[in-house]
Amino acid sequence: MRIFTIGFTKKSAEEFFTLLKKSGAKRVVDVRLKNESQLSGFSKKEDLRFFLKAICKMDYLHLPELTPTEEIFETYHADIKKGWPRLEKDFLKLLAKRKVEESVPRKLLDDAVLLCSEPTPEHCHRRLVAEYFAKKWSGVEVVHL
Repeated sequence: MRIFTIGFTKKSAEEFFTLLKKSGAKRVVDVRLKNESQLSGFSKKEDLRFFLKAICKMDYLHLPELTPTEEIFETYHADIKKGWPRLEKDFLKLLAKRKVEESVPRKLLDDAVLLCSEPTPEHCHRRLVAEYFAKKWSGVEVVHL
């Protein structure tokens, strides 16, 4: 089982959709808290659903249960350097509390791409989600696009 991750920031539409298409993934699972913002550009929820189907033949799904709360994000953005370890800790606790490994069907994430905005996975919750499932489920490979 593979779970891919991708961020759209600092990528052109061409680069973004080419990476997705080449991955061979079946669907994009949006793990953003706000997926309709003006800052989202080509990745706004309804536009993205259209582009994914038309360009990549992929499905689109938004799973807010795989997103940190507004409060967790606010704490992080108040002091990014000190906030990341806290976001990581608080968000992993939240995923455990939500029991996402039980509520999200494994089949749904098999060959799926977790989408968020951060350009790289190091300080992005999509990486934490992928790693969380890799620890909870056997045989999961995480691939960052």
